[in-house]
Amino acid sequence: MSIPLPLFVAVPLAGAFVLPLFSKKDSAATFVANVICLAILVMAVLSAGHTDTYTVGKWTIPLGIILVLDGLSGLLLLTVSVVSLAAMVFSIRYMGQYTARPKYLSLFLLMVAGMNGVVLSGDVFNLFVFLEIASIASYALVGFGCEHEELEASFKYMVLGSVASMFILFAIAIIYGVTGSLNMACISRAITLSGSNIALTFAMGMFIAGFGLKAALVPFHAWLPDAHPSAPAPISAMLSGVLIKTLGVYALIRVLFNIFGVTVPVSWILIALGVLSMVVGVFLAVGQWDFKRLLAYHSISQMGYVVLGIGIGALIISRGGPSAWASLAILGGLFHLINHAVFKSLLFLASGSVEMSTGTRQLKKLGGLARKMPLTRANCTIASAAIAGVPPFNGFWSKLIIVMAAVQARLYWLAAVTIVVSLVTLISFLKVQRYIFLGDVPESLAHVREDKGSMQIAMTFLACLCVLMGLVFLVGPIRQSILDPAVKVLTDGLTYSTQIIAGK
Repeated sequence: MSIPLPLFVAVPLAGAFVLPLFSKKDSAATFVANVICLAILVMAVLSAGHTDTYTVGKWTIPLGIILVLDGLSGLLLLTVSVVSLAAMVFSIRYMGQYTARPKYLSLFLLMVAGMNGVVLSGDVFNLFVFLEIASIASYALVGFGCEHEELEASFKYMVLGSVASMFILFAIAIIYGVTGSLNMACISRAITLSGSNIALTFAMGMFIAGFGLKAALVPFHAWLPDAHPSAPAPISAMLSGVLIKTLGVYALIRVLFNIFGVTVPVSWILIALGVLSMVVGVFLAVGQWDFKRLLAYHSISQMGYVVLGIGIGALIISRGGPSAWASLAILGGLFHLINHAVFKSLLFLASGSVEMSTGTRQLKKLGGLARKMPLTRANCTIASAAIAGVPPFNGFWSKLIIVMAAVQARLYWLAAVTIVVSLVTLISFLKVQRYIFLGDVPESLAHVREDKGSMQIAMTFLACLCVLMGLVFLVGPIRQSILDPAVKVLTDGLTYSTQIIAGK
């Protein structure tokens, strides 16, 4: 079924402007926001596996604004909509702690509209515009609690996010000056015909720095460990689950694969960023005693897996290696991207459930909550096993695919690093289980009770996905309709961009 592409942006954007009118009707505003997120999920499911283009105003390319639905953008749309719905359902009960709920819901939908616009945009300037919409909304949501910690983290996030946006905007200006176009297909065609030069190489470097900052890849990660713990739990889930992927990783790989084309040096840059993020993130996480800060560092580490898998695929392509192994590496990276969106969102929601019930997220002040909060413990355990790569959960399969691809590319040291980081991740989450859910209940927590309403529904939904995705997504028909088209967009590279993005 073909869904008009502007609806993915127009529906949440309209909701964002309407919801502030419900200033004294929190329940009505919450209901409308949940209906909108459910509608977006339904549209994303119906659009999965389809390709479509929409020229705004019917203006001719390259002058017109074009929206593109393909395998890669469809995969990200589905991921964003799943996590958004879970976070919104979780917010029904959780955001009762805060005032001005309609404003929170408005900013939430504004962020969703921006992310959907980023993954659908067929020209680089409108990608930047939608990126800024999502970014500005996220800055406000990180500081939504208005406490000192939240405002400081939001300010730091805004400053570094603005630096990233400046890099991206300057890169777009350079590209426009060299090629005379903003349409991705036209830029790609111009670069293919005239070849690269110093200006375009510099622009590519600025794109890598800008999108690397948005994705919080090491060494561009300084904002994330403060922003994620400070934000409300549903926003932490959105930031880690989908925002750093759409504004960072998705935009980066779209530009590198479909506009510039991957080369051996660029491939090694991706691999280096992936390895650094994996190793630095996981070892910084092990020493953390703040639950949400520990999860934030693991977000950095897990994004390294995604970039590493895609970087290995890029290296095989640029060396002219077997396309099957390149596709396998990219499949592992993209599969881990959506897996991480699910299990990391679940972990942040579980941290919100623990903090809401106990009033703290310090591991040393917790203990014995398995008896007090059995549902939260079960959901958190499933997510912990998934992120650590324990079979048969979804994280195991995507990590296994990345290891297999590294072995096939004869990059044995990368396979070894991937396994070691996974083992350290397991140790880190054994620590989480030990200090939060096992042992004796402190006297100060004897009164703790678990919230069994909408918060548990959202977490159980994501926990079920952690179990099912590892079993279902690798099954032929589902993989072929959802994952394989996304992989093909990247493996086809410049050929894809000139033939498909232009709507020919």
